[in-house]
Amino acid sequence: MPTIQIKGMRCGHCAASVTSALNAIDGISGTTIALDTGEATFNQSKDVPLADIKKAIAAIGFEVEE
Repeated sequence: MPTIQIKGMRCGHCAASVTSALNAIDGISGTTIALDTGEATFNQSKDVPLADIKKAIAAIGFEVEE
């Protein structure tokens, strides 16, 4: 399961927004968020470019940390 760091998540609403954005990407499902660490973990049924993930996260006002 890939894990990414997301900058700016602070509450349940933030986590829900990120979960929805990631699960809307073709090939990603089962997203879980750990607010205490700022991590999002998800399942991939196919390879999803990091650029696509960053774009989806940026569209809702957050940033993927590298």
